[in-house]
Amino acid sequence: METKNIMIVGVGGQGTLLTSRILGGIILANGFDIKLSEVHGMAQRGGSVVTFVRYGDNVAEPIVEEGQADILIAFERLEALRYAHFLKKDGVIIVNDQRIDPMPVVIGNAKYPEGIIEDLEKSHKVIRVDAMEEAKKLGNTKTFNVIVLGVVASHMDFGKDQWLEVIENTVPKKTIDINKKAFEIGYAL
Repeated sequence: METKNIMIVGVGGQGTLLTSRILGGIILANGFDIKLSEVHGMAQRGGSVVTFVRYGDNVAEPIVEEGQADILIAFERLEALRYAHFLKKDGVIIVNDQRIDPMPVVIGNAKYPEGIIEDLEKSHKVIRVDAMEEAKKLGNTKTFNVIVLGVVASHMDFGKDQWLEVIENTVPKKTIDINKKAFEIGYAL
């Protein structure tokens, strides 16, 4: 199998690391070689967090180069825009339609760009999901990342039951049921 490249981008505290662990678990369960690389900017202060996930028969290095990502998973609109140049021409962006103002916007030194998703749709295949709204309906906003992962999973070649098993083995025990429900919601979207 040719190496597949996935990037997960978000803001500190959005669950990018848990998402990459679940993704890594499903890939390993299917017998592929995998390399993960995580870049934590000012993650604890709401800065960018980027995770590279590369898998296939034999993966040499963990970093996804610009123009090579098959899938860009973005937990926030501005992060999708910031990393869209990593996407292949036929790649797809799965973006959570959420706005989190970065510090320059908060202190008034910059403006948050308008129409980010619409601009991305002009040159990329974009799947928009309002995972935070779905997570609110579920009663736990911390599960929005697993809802996004459910959307991603519905576009991959791994079985739903296998995903649920990996989630059960990866998330904290007390959150298994809510995370499985969140995944099912995203998978159905």
